[in-house]
Formats: sequence, structure tokens, C-alpha cells
Amino acid sequence: MNQHIDSPTAAYIHVPFCAHRCGYCDFTVVAGKDHLADDYIRALELELRSLEFPRTVRTLFLGGGTPTHLDADQLDRLLTLIQTWIHLEPGYEFSVEANPAGLGRDKIDCLAAHGVNRVSLGVQSFEREVLALLERDHDARQVEAAVELLASRIPNFSLDLIFGVPGQSLALWRETLARAVSLKPKHLSTYGLTFEKGTAFWSRRARGTLQQAPDELERAMYAAAMDELPLSGYEQYELSNFAKPGFQCRHNETYWAGQQYYGFGPGAARYLAGRRETNHRSVLTWMRRVLAGKSPVGDVDELSPADRARETLVVGLRRAGGVDRATYRATSGFDIEEVAGTAIDRHCTSGLLERTGSGIRLTREGRFLADTVIVDCL
Repeated sequence: MNQHIDSPTAAYIHVPFCAHRCGYCDFTVVAGKDHLADDYIRALELELRSLEFPRTVRTLFLGGGTPTHLDADQLDRLLTLIQTWIHLEPGYEFSVEANPAGLGRDKIDCLAAHGVNRVSLGVQSFEREVLALLERDHDARQVEAAVELLASRIPNFSLDLIFGVPGQSLALWRETLARAVSLKPKHLSTYGLTFEKGTAFWSRRARGTLQQAPDELERAMYAAAMDELPLSGYEQYELSNFAKPGFQCRHNETYWAGQQYYGFGPGAARYLAGRRETNHRSVLTWMRRVLAGKSPVGDVDELSPADRARETLVVGLRRAGGVDRATYRATSGFDIEEVAGTAIDRHCTSGLLERTGSGIRLTREGRFLADTVIVDCL
């Protein structure tokens, strides 16, 4: 592999610690196990050493879990370690996920001192009842305090919001959007609440103690975001993401372009030369294996050139601009119609896809039914 030309230009680090596992969360998370933090940092150092020499990337993303759940000293040690092995090009994007609760000046100063220039804040809602149902540990006042601190130190911040929460009305969701806009973030992500198998919410729905929002209401909420956020200058550039001009999440764009990336930490995935490796999701298993000098990899998926091209197409369709025909041919070696021509023709006829002068993209109606289109194109 040619390091200069072919190496990944993005890296993801998974930090699994949280104060509490929310009922809808199916990520690799440990709550109430802060005593594992030092062992986690030691294990991460060993995994990063597998790089053999420091690698340079354009984007670096720390996700979780809640990276800022670590105390300021642990956060400083973690960031120092990461930057020993992952170097950043000029003009880089360095993102860290954070929770409003516990995000004080000391941690924000630590992030800024290490060059973090983008923070993704897990707000989800401003309403007490919605936050309580989602089992979030912050309130609107803490969100505003965190935003005020970020605005002076790391002004490029994003807010994550959730719609389709049981009991959440369309009017309340519109208020949430308006309140989020008033805080002047550079970026907004809006996610429909999902009930993932194995989560507490999945079990509660099965028992009948939690009712999923009607499809019609979720559709109306998504439509409200698509209609109202652009009026405040937020362009929808991906199914769930809106940004001020020039503030799209460049790291996530790597995924949607089907490009290579590094991944480290429990449950993290990496994509190198058509090979996807995913680390063990169990934090304890990942730590035990790495500390014992064993591979942290739990799953491996070798993609053929055709499978790689198919996957590049479907992740590319998540972007509002869709898939550019010439770029796709140059990067995958295939024509779009060669990969999924029948499905594309069918969904162009149904109105879920449209051909542009340069490629294909989802229509507005197609964004509501994106999963159907994506499955058909696989």
C-alpha cells in the first residue's frame, strides 16, 4: 500500500464510558465502571502501536459513549496518547462527542489545548419530560451553559436532536428546532428515535409499556426539520444532518464517500483496502485481548470489488447531492447502472430517486423511504 496515496485520511477512536446507559442506546457503552478508565487508556495505547509509526489524517473523531465523561486528567492523557500516533494535516477537523452534563470549563479548555476544533453535543431535547423519558441526565440550563462556554473556545459545535419520542408532539418538536437554532450551532443532526433489539426501549415496547410514535407523526417531524432548518441557513447535506455553509462534518463525509478509515477502541470499525474489521463490542473482552497481546478484532468482512462498489453507492445515496456518476466510476471501477440499474430504474419511476445531469440522488419523497431504496440497491 502506498502510504502517501492510499492510506486512510480519517481516524475514529471509541471511548465507551458514560454516566448512564440510556434506554434507547445500543452503542458499545459501559456505565458505572469509571475504574476501568486507566486500563482502557493502556489498552488503547497498545492498539494504536499496531500502526507501527504515526499516521497523518485530515479528520479525527472521538465518539462514544461520552469521551468527556472522563475526568480532565484522564482526558488530557487520552488526547496526548492519541496525538502521539495520529497526526493531523493543516486544515484538519478534530471532533469530540460530549454530553452537556459535566462539560465544564476545565474539560473544554483541555479539548481546545489539544487542538479539538469541533464538538458534537448530545442535547436530544430541551424539554424536561422528553429528557426524562430518554433517560438523559441534563436539562436545558446545562445545555445553554455548555454552549456559552463552547462559543468562546470551540465555536464550531453541533447539536444532536431526537424526534419521534413517545409523547412528543409536532408542536413540541418545532419548538425544539427553534430553540436549537437560537443557540447558533454551526451544525444540527436530527435523528428519529429507533427501538434497537437488546435495548431497554425494545423490551418496554414489547411489554406494551412504551408506545412508538405513529409513522405519520414521525414523517411530519422529519418534514418539519427539512422545511424549517434551511430557513435559518442550515443546508441539509445528508439524511439526518444540516449545516451552515462550510461546516458539514468532514469526518462523516469520509464514510458516505465510501473511503478508507482507521478505527480504534471497543466496537470500533476500520475499513482498509476493501477489508472491514470490527473490534469486539464487549469493552472487557476488548481490553483483555489487547492487554494480553491478542487481536482486538471480533468480525472481518472481505468485500469483493462488486460488493465494495454496491456499498459505496448506497452510502453515497445518504447525501443530499447523491452520487456523482464520474466520481463513482473513477473510485469504484463500475458504472452506477452496472451495479444497481434495475433498482434505480424502478425507483426513478416511483419518484423516490431522480437522475441529475451528473448522477442520481434521492428525491424529497425518497428521503422519507431511504431505507427501502438502499436495501433494493444492495
